[in-house]
Amino acid sequence: MNGDWAKTLRREWISALSLASLVLVWQAVAMLVGDTLILPSFLQVLVALEASWKTLIFQDLPISLLHFGLGMGAGVLLALPLGMGMGWSRHMDRLIDPMVEVIRPIPPLAWIPFAIVWFGLTHESAGFIVFVGAVFPILINTYVGFRSLPRVFVESAKVLGATSNRDLIRYVAFPYALPSIAGGVRIAMGISWMCLVAAEMFGVSTSGLGYRIWSYYYLHKMEYVLLYMIVLGLLGLFIDRAFRYVVEERMLKWRAGLTQ
Repeated sequence: MNGDWAKTLRREWISALSLASLVLVWQAVAMLVGDTLILPSFLQVLVALEASWKTLIFQDLPISLLHFGLGMGAGVLLALPLGMGMGWSRHMDRLIDPMVEVIRPIPPLAWIPFAIVWFGLTHESAGFIVFVGAVFPILINTYVGFRSLPRVFVESAKVLGATSNRDLIRYVAFPYALPSIAGGVRIAMGISWMCLVAAEMFGVSTSGLGYRIWSYYYLHKMEYVLLYMIVLGLLGLFIDRAFRYVVEERMLKWRAGLTQ
């Protein structure tokens, strides 16, 4: 136990040292450049944080998280049952797959004009762009997870008494496909986070982290632009780590024995 704790502590120290080195290099390069418009220094970003932290935390951050939550929630609610149905039923797959393959290649940002027309400059409009970015990775990975289920698992479950499609999906197919589904959700979160920022920057919303980056750019306050970029990166990292902890340490803890 102590050995594991020591290894964890050593990894954290290495990560902290890496970040500290990055900050030192950043500060040195910014001082050499000597132009805030080209590259603000770390200290200038700290000053920007001190001046704007209340707006960032209590106004922009909640709005962006709301947009992200709306889009991701809608994406999961649609893509998960749809992917399960397509992966389980060949008839449903033949019916829906052509429509998916026609719509899927369209970039999410191409939907911005329709989002504004349909929803206006509202939270739902930004959430719709996030939804478009999230739905297809979850759908495809759920489909692949269900489609790759070995036939022998289904036959064995039938022998043990799980004869209905509902039981087979609940006790066999879904647990088997869960790692693939989790991978799709992780990919969707990354894509959705980029779509969120782009949507807020290009007029879908009148507030949020992406909107603030664009407004500070117009004012040539690049230290604030860089501050919000760093916040976006850290927040995306936190969301990904939290999701991985919940899924890998809780829902998929049974898989640990397969990798040891």
